[in-house]
Amino acid sequence: MRNYGLCRREDTITDGFGKEEVPMRTRAEIYGKEAAGLLRAISLYPGILGEQLCRFHPGKEDVARNLLAHLKRQGRAVETDEGRYFPYGVDAHTPDAGIGQAVWVLLDFADRVEFHVPGDFPVQIVFFSGGELYEIVHAALGQEDLVNHAMGLGREGGSRRIVLVDEPGQIPTLEFPGIIGYCTVASSGKVRYYKKQ
Repeated sequence: MRNYGLCRREDTITDGFGKEEVPMRTRAEIYGKEAAGLLRAISLYPGILGEQLCRFHPGKEDVARNLLAHLKRQGRAVETDEGRYFPYGVDAHTPDAGIGQAVWVLLDFADRVEFHVPGDFPVQIVFFSGGELYEIVHAALGQEDLVNHAMGLGREGGSRRIVLVDEPGQIPTLEFPGIIGYCTVASSGKVRYYKKQ
């Protein structure tokens, strides 16, 4: 008896007569890049907000939300009541406020970012864009002298530095090599940029 329906042969579909082979794509092949990107961001920036994770995938926010729900069901990510994501097995669910704010700054450049990773205090995030190295430096209120000292010690590597401050009044107190601008981040995630006069 002849089979006239669709049948699977290895990774292709035929029409039963051997015509028009169409390659099959698995869910992992279709969404693997986005899922891997979400897991990478959760691992790099523990406590990242779901909204921030979705913004790493412009135009695919619904896919990102569905993948986050899938990663939670699989036990690969944990979501807190505040909507923050942590890698599975991380007990401390207290996010670093500086990292959370720095991610908002990074997202302003997301369409031009080639690579990004967390930095060492006081640098929150290091990223490459247009072949240039950038650092997002967090200067918490009251830590201006510490940040000036830390950023002045052997850190003249030619990177461009965006200084994230808690209040614009801190800007005149911060001076070290490589500063291209300053910014604040509102609780809504809106970033406001400043230059020293």
